[in-house]
This record gives sequence, structure tokens and C-alpha cells, in this order.
Amino acid sequence: MHRVVVLALDGVIPFELSLPGRLFGVARDAAGRPLYEVLTCSLDGGPVRTASDYTINVGHAAADVLPSADTVVVPGAEEFTEITHRAALPEPVAEAMALIRPDARIVGICVSTFLLAALGLLEDRPAATHWFHAEHFRRHYPRVDLDADVLFVDADRVLTSAGAASGIDLILHLIRKDHGSAVANMVARLCVIPPQREGGQAQYVERPVPAGTTASTSATRAWALERLHEPLQLADLARHAGMSRRTFTRRFRAEVGMSPGQWLVQQRTDLARHLLETSDLPVGRIAERTGFGTDATLRHHLHATIGVSPGAYRRTFRRAA
Repeated sequence: MHRVVVLALDGVIPFELSLPGRLFGVARDAAGRPLYEVLTCSLDGGPVRTASDYTINVGHAAADVLPSADTVVVPGAEEFTEITHRAALPEPVAEAMALIRPDARIVGICVSTFLLAALGLLEDRPAATHWFHAEHFRRHYPRVDLDADVLFVDADRVLTSAGAASGIDLILHLIRKDHGSAVANMVARLCVIPPQREGGQAQYVERPVPAGTTASTSATRAWALERLHEPLQLADLARHAGMSRRTFTRRFRAEVGMSPGQWLVQQRTDLARHLLETSDLPVGRIAERTGFGTDATLRHHLHATIGVSPGAYRRTFRRAA
């Protein structure tokens, strides 16, 4: 069983601390067996002060469980934004993180990106953090390729997310990556959350709202999702929304955090993955159903998204009959 260890440090945000146990903890295989073991530790196994008005007790010390972890999750703590260089990192924290196996995944939620950057784990890597702290982060860690628009970044061994709720998006992504969309979608249903949110942080960043308009692209997005098999163009989307192409593109990016074309590719890729997992349709037929048109186009986009061919993906994640 895949072991997930959550490292709770003083000042931990309770909501973020709860996410791994709640999401990984309900993931099951077709026979109902748990797919993950989730353990929570503190540096010494003692109580941990939270960012709220209470302290929590944990079951393990870092030295007892971190060396055996397959995935380590570090929830955010308010004090992490003060870790702006290696010397600002408490030595006991650095010693605990050094216990993690070289092949284990490390997941940082929200401002845990500051801690991981201080350890040197993010140099010359892409990363995410909360948009509110993005400029502060960039000033102190210029060698990290910070993307303040996305909900999370998967940089292979080290994964980082934006604000608190994006930890949900990142953990569902890991479950989907490990066991396929069917398991991730079941976890989402059990927790009554969307299996995959559209767009990135851009839709949550505080910006002045232009006066005199209530136009939204949400109805057009819903309309497009029902027509992914059609050769939709920007002009089609703008016409449905009753906007010029320039206005529609600007509004769409502000609401969703990506361009209409990027969003369409994302939705079509997600549908292709679902059909590969749950149907016997040939790859060519799936390419038609998803609007990619040809096998070659589907293969290109699937490989760009998850690094494997349609056939390899289907063999790995096809649900048992």
C-alpha cells in the first residue's frame, strides 16, 4: 500500500492538514480495499500548534515514519512566508526533510512552497504558490520558475499547489495519476467536490471589475462542452457569447485563467482519457468524439499532457470489466 506521511509543523493551517487524510483516505480499488495509508507526524511526535485557537495531537514522530513514506505532504503554515532563505529554515525541519527517500514524492500545499524553496528542492523547477504571496516569493527565490496563475504544478518528484483549496485539486490529480480518473472521480463524489476545476488562480485574483457589464463566458463554456466533437473555433464561441473575439478572449482569460483554445484542448483531453478508461472505442473513434479529428492529433495532445500514448494509458487505467 502506498504510504502518505503528512508533516504537521507549528502554525499549520487545519484545513490544509485535513486534506490528505480525507482524500487519500477514501480512495479504494474495485474490491473496496484502501489504496493509501495516511499517517500524520510532527517533528518529535508531540502536540502541534495550529493557526487556529487549538493544538492537535499526532500519532507519530518524523523520524519514525518519514523514511518509509512514498509521498510526503507538507501543509501550509502562516509562518512559512518568513522563510525567505536557507538560514531562515529551522534546523529541526531541515533535518526531518532530509529523512525523506530520494524517490519519494514531496507535495507542498499553498505557502509550503517557501519551505521547499529554502531546501533547494525547487531550483530551476516550475512551482506554484498562493497568488497573494507570488511577488514576495519571486523576490527571494528568483531561480524558481513560479507560475502564479495555475492551481498546482506537477514537477515530477516535487509538486506544489496554490491556495488552500487547490490542495484538493493537487491531491485529486495525484490519485488520478496513480489510479486513473474512475478512482479520482469516486473520491470527488464521496467528498462532494468537483473532480477537476476549470482554469487556474487567475479567476480568484483580486482585480478591479470593469463597470457597466455583467457579461460572462460560463454559458458559452457549458454550450461548448456539449459540442466538443465539433470543430469549434474562437469565432463560434464569441458569436455564442454575443461578444467580439477580442472581448470574449479577454473575458474568458479573466474568468478561467487560460485562453479559449487552451481550455478546449484541456476539456477534449479529459474526455479522451475518460473514454479510454471506460469504453472499447478505437482510438480513431475517440479522436472524432473528442474533436481532435485524427489519431495523430489525439496522440500528440495526450502525450503533451501526460507523457504517454492512448494505448499505454488505456492499458494502465482501463477499468476491470
